[in-house]
Amino acid sequence: MERPGPLDASLHEFWVGNPWQIVAGGYNLSAFERNRVFLNVRGHDFLDISHLTGADSDGDGRAVVAADFRNCGRMDLIVRQAGGGPLLLFENRLPPKHYLLVSLRGRASNRQGIGARLTAIVRGQQRVRELYPANGYRSQAPNVVHFGLADVDVVDQLTIRWPSGKTQVLKGLKGDRHIVVDEDKDGAEAVQTVTPGRAVAP
Repeated sequence: MERPGPLDASLHEFWVGNPWQIVAGGYNLSAFERNRVFLNVRGHDFLDISHLTGADSDGDGRAVVAADFRNCGRMDLIVRQAGGGPLLLFENRLPPKHYLLVSLRGRASNRQGIGARLTAIVRGQQRVRELYPANGYRSQAPNVVHFGLADVDVVDQLTIRWPSGKTQVLKGLKGDRHIVVDEDKDGAEAVQTVTPGRAVAP
């Protein structure tokens, strides 16, 4: 495989030459392998936590979506089996941490802001997300951008580069909320405030 371009060290990017070789093993596409889950270890390596999470089912899982299905600030996984079979929902039971959910309301851009690039600065570190909800094999994620904030409860600065070319900057955003940012308005509107780890009705 060929590298897509130079890495941005300020974003802590890293490159996996062949995703089938994240760990040593005889991977193939026969669909007889158990599903695997890998935990990124500080941007340097991957740890196989499949058995620990219970997500190592023997179904032919092909479509996976990460989203906050319980409205508690933690990203869960839903997996669809090829050829039928049940949908599998894997709840994120890691310790609750702070977060920020962002929805966009485009005006000059498309209505949902699809294609926007969001850059959050949290204690000097950049976290970049792009809003592309149709992003998987036979699966589609919600049009919501999730920023995990770990132990920090404030986003120092959020920069949104809209598809129209407009750049919007918001500062001092409190975490543990779902906010909506309008392309034509200053500031953000809070949709919901949730204590990390406490599920609420949608």
